[in-house]
Amino acid sequence: MLATVATFAIEGVESREVAVEVDVRPGLPVFTVVGLPDAAVREARERVRSALQNSGFDFPQQRITANLAPADVRKAGPSFDLALAIGVLAANRQVPHEGLGALALCGELSLGGSLRPVPGAVVIAEGACRAGLQRLIVPSENAAEAALIEGVDVLGVSSLRQMVELLGGSWSPPPARPAAPPPPKPGGPDLADVRGQDDARRALEIAAAGGHNVLMIGPPGVGKTMLARRLPGILPPPTYREAVEITRVQSVVGLGSGRLAAERPFRAPHHTISAPGLIGGGSVPRPGEITLAHNGVLFLDELAEFSRAALEALRQPLEAGHVHIMRGQRSIRFPARFMVVAACNACPCARLPGDCTCNEAERARYHRRLSGPLLDRIDLICTLDAVPALGLVADVTQAAEPSSAVRDRVVAARRLQVERFQGGPITCNAAMNARSVRRHVALAPELRSLMEPAILAGSLTARGHDRTLRLARTIADLEGVERVSARHVEEALSYRLGARAALAAA
Repeated sequence: MLATVATFAIEGVESREVAVEVDVRPGLPVFTVVGLPDAAVREARERVRSALQNSGFDFPQQRITANLAPADVRKAGPSFDLALAIGVLAANRQVPHEGLGALALCGELSLGGSLRPVPGAVVIAEGACRAGLQRLIVPSENAAEAALIEGVDVLGVSSLRQMVELLGGSWSPPPARPAAPPPPKPGGPDLADVRGQDDARRALEIAAAGGHNVLMIGPPGVGKTMLARRLPGILPPPTYREAVEITRVQSVVGLGSGRLAAERPFRAPHHTISAPGLIGGGSVPRPGEITLAHNGVLFLDELAEFSRAALEALRQPLEAGHVHIMRGQRSIRFPARFMVVAACNACPCARLPGDCTCNEAERARYHRRLSGPLLDRIDLICTLDAVPALGLVADVTQAAEPSSAVRDRVVAARRLQVERFQGGPITCNAAMNARSVRRHVALAPELRSLMEPAILAGSLTARGHDRTLRLARTIADLEGVERVSARHVEEALSYRLGARAALAAA
């Protein structure tokens, strides 16, 4: 007899519906799974066999063939266990067929028949909603996470026996409810701890307000890393749509807490990371650090020490907001809209200007590690100098402006941007395309002339021109004004053109 059960396979950070077709007929006892299964799916045969027998059900001593359709899509992971087990029971007439067509199942089985959680519950729930299925059955630990998606009834079960009772109508759990987002963590790193570096503090505030990329250049110990790690404290909370996207990525890689994300991610990979580790890849493509930083911050400390291949691989995602990974004649799309906050030294020896021992050739070789196209995609570049000793010890009781005050200004600026873009795909000024820049940044002719010298000198590319206008728009939003003025453009140009000046002076 043939039975069909719906489940879902994870592809990147998306899900694809899979029909588990189980056929049981007389013949030599054998259990075959076809449809491009990986090792974890093939091993499901033994888990299903033991789980059925230890739960008090008969495992048919017949020829069992399970097909995972569509057969040309690779299936990976243990989330197919529950669908395979119910398919075997339905094909062997131990559970009723009625109602199987309106629900989807996913879950990993233990040998004793209990259900273990699986990654990607949010993604699977989104797929069930798109497919028009009425109910989704998941392990109890995944129920609150899957319930974040509206449009499908999510039920949590803890064992194969409960699943059979649910299908038979003798037991029914209440629909799962999403858990409340976790409260914000108090006492995080605060900008009030930073002494001096007013220019860098201003750059971080502008970057947070518009979602712009930042590069800080300076000798060791001036506060580059300290400033970068305080950026999450001034970022606005994610919108609901952004929170769902963050939760989806975290769920797929197993980093989710089962709740809707309440904070933007902050990722800080070591400079020895490979290009696939940064961008994503593997035989079964997995998200890289740029996807884990989606809608958040990617902090690259010691930027010039990263491999050239890893840095150059960042160029396309920084523009497109996503990355395509080609593996095994298939393309997986990962979201990757993130802020880059980078820090590096001005020269290889990283000493103060008076103690520097680098010659011109060594400096030029060091600077070539940061290509022009990569620097052109960074909106703000600021130079940090060592804080005088008297500035560190004087007025130790007088704290600088705290993160909470800066965050209030950032949130107000982001609110203006949300109202300006009216719920479209653009959520911040850094995401504006050329058409949006022309529409929302209307400059008077005398203001456009401010950028002409830099364009004619070759210091400002066409991409840099648009990024300067986006930056000026953010500076105006921080002041709460609609019209971009000369001072906004001049400040934006100072951060854009400061890149070449800072590197040339090093």
